[in-house]
Amino acid sequence: MRPFDLTAPTTLDDAVDPGHTVLAGGTTLVDLMKLDVLTPQRVADINALPLRGIGTGTGGGLRIGALERMSDVAEHPDVPVAVRRALALSASQQLRNMASVGGNLMQRTRCGYFRDTTMPCNKRRPGSGCGALDGNTRTHAVLGTSEHCVATHASDLAVALVALDAELRLVGADGPRTLALADFYRTPGTTPEVENALRSGELITEIVVPDPAGAANSTYVKVRDRSSYEFALCSVAATLDVRDGIVTEVRIAAGGVATMPWRLPGVEAALRGEPATEASFAAAAEVAAHGTRPLAHNGFKVPLLQRTIVRALLELTEGTAA
Repeated sequence: MRPFDLTAPTTLDDAVDPGHTVLAGGTTLVDLMKLDVLTPQRVADINALPLRGIGTGTGGGLRIGALERMSDVAEHPDVPVAVRRALALSASQQLRNMASVGGNLMQRTRCGYFRDTTMPCNKRRPGSGCGALDGNTRTHAVLGTSEHCVATHASDLAVALVALDAELRLVGADGPRTLALADFYRTPGTTPEVENALRSGELITEIVVPDPAGAANSTYVKVRDRSSYEFALCSVAATLDVRDGIVTEVRIAAGGVATMPWRLPGVEAALRGEPATEASFAAAAEVAAHGTRPLAHNGFKVPLLQRTIVRALLELTEGTAA
């Protein structure tokens, strides 16, 4: 790790500074600094800022302060099941006790080529190439990729929140603004180093789930190589509303298979108005294969995504998600 200057702002005005890198729980940033993947000259510890709390916001909806720890949010009864499950299946208990939810949404990819400074990586060093393309691609993305980057997004929490139409409250030099989380992330295209819409010096202050009641019947299913402390090969967050046996509303997002938390509107459209049966779920899940671009070692993720969608929807119809 290289030398750096550390500050600890106590007000948002002091924290909004494009010249420093923000530290909350540090569970991603410190790792990357140790690897020399990130080498900030100035780090701002923002833990003294008033960015905590879980409850109903002034404009309605469920508000979660950006500095709330993952473990606390995972145990809060007012938080939708999909979010609680996504958090409980993330990292380890020790890391969940330390990591903030805002930091989790900002975490960088776990792609081994990004983290190995001896390898080319367009995220780490734009224009250097993508080492994964000719390497081991088993854990890489099949959706939202480009010839410049095929790295998956790492956050479980982001997948659940995208399925719940969550919004971010942001503050920067130009004042506060609100942005849908689904619009926050960027596919790599020709600029994989631009991962999100956060402006220079801007901070996430809180996460808002606009309609927590509409997320009452929600779940998060994660498929991984081992049962703990492992990133998703595929994950699905879903909400489902069924009336008289017919799907009236559904929202689905996927993780572990894409370069960002991936909403599946085509699958949702195929389900609305259809019977809430396994056959209907399987037929709609076939739409998830549209636009996939499997690589040498990750073609299995396409059928895995389809099966995971069906599993999540069956949980919601069989009452096993609560």
